[in-house]
Amino acid sequence: MKTGVVYSPIYLEHDTGQHPENASRLKAIVRHLRDTGTWQKLVPVAPRAATVEELSLVHDVEHIGRIWGVAEKGGGWLDADTVVSADSYEAALYAAGGAIEATRAVIAGDVDNAFALVRPPGHHATPRRAMGFCLFNNVAIAARYALKNCGLERLAIIDFDVHHGNGTQDAFYNESKVLYISTHQFPHYPGTGDVDEVGNGEAGGTTVNIPLQAGCGDDEYRLVFKEIIAPVVKRFKPQLILVSAGYDGHWIDPLASMRLTTSGFAEVVSTIRELAGELCSGHLLLCLEGGYNLEALSSSVEATFNVLLGKSSIVDSLGPPRRTTEPPGIDSLIVLLRKRHRLA
Repeated sequence: MKTGVVYSPIYLEHDTGQHPENASRLKAIVRHLRDTGTWQKLVPVAPRAATVEELSLVHDVEHIGRIWGVAEKGGGWLDADTVVSADSYEAALYAAGGAIEATRAVIAGDVDNAFALVRPPGHHATPRRAMGFCLFNNVAIAARYALKNCGLERLAIIDFDVHHGNGTQDAFYNESKVLYISTHQFPHYPGTGDVDEVGNGEAGGTTVNIPLQAGCGDDEYRLVFKEIIAPVVKRFKPQLILVSAGYDGHWIDPLASMRLTTSGFAEVVSTIRELAGELCSGHLLLCLEGGYNLEALSSSVEATFNVLLGKSSIVDSLGPPRRTTEPPGIDSLIVLLRKRHRLA
């Protein structure tokens, strides 16, 4: 099994200071992967800068120019959550370009699957707005690139970040060629992602939102993937699966209130890998999104790579949640989602 990895020191040049989404996240991941010997098993996929034309597959030219202009002036805050430094524009070009190159490598068969360890993250960036730590929508740009340049007619995006990927949803809400599925804590930032948001017109049903209450963990995610996500993906029959891989649903993460474990993330990725193997020749690409506890993030990314490499056992050094509250029931949500998306 050949698993590709996209990484470049340019991603560290997106200087956000003490912001939760800062360069220490990637430093910790890469250090941990090297210390455990996982890094040495991966196939490097060199990123490149995305072109303005490629960014424009998703984003308005005015939005692209706005990010460039703020960076040119030395940086600044775009909103209360999202900051740009002098080198952020270039880093963001390489983040989007890294996702594109990983997609190309997977479809071309250079690697069996890949994980793009990029920043800034992307899934909150809408066609016209940077927000939620995100400047350009890396996964959405890679998806549009694949549809335009790789001969694909259908692809799926699965987003397991704890926050709803409103930017990705916006990009494809009217597009029937892309199935977008999101599991997320609800209500939580950015406030979107209710079950009634299902897509417009011919794209009706190609947006699947799974809003979960705080406190959901491995068991609830396992049920959601079995009852909702797997049947919807199988019905859609994608030729490629892209993943917005956020690890802020880990029970130890400071920015959310979910109870996923490192082993739980491994099980989620394993299920997605099985779907890719069954439906699209294993064509699978993950892009890094959130995750803000460095130990949980690093161990969960390592577990993800081990799944992609075909390793059968996963070490979970952090163990189960130490909180004792009972998880919320999701049976009624499952019934509602199955009815809404016409699952027998």
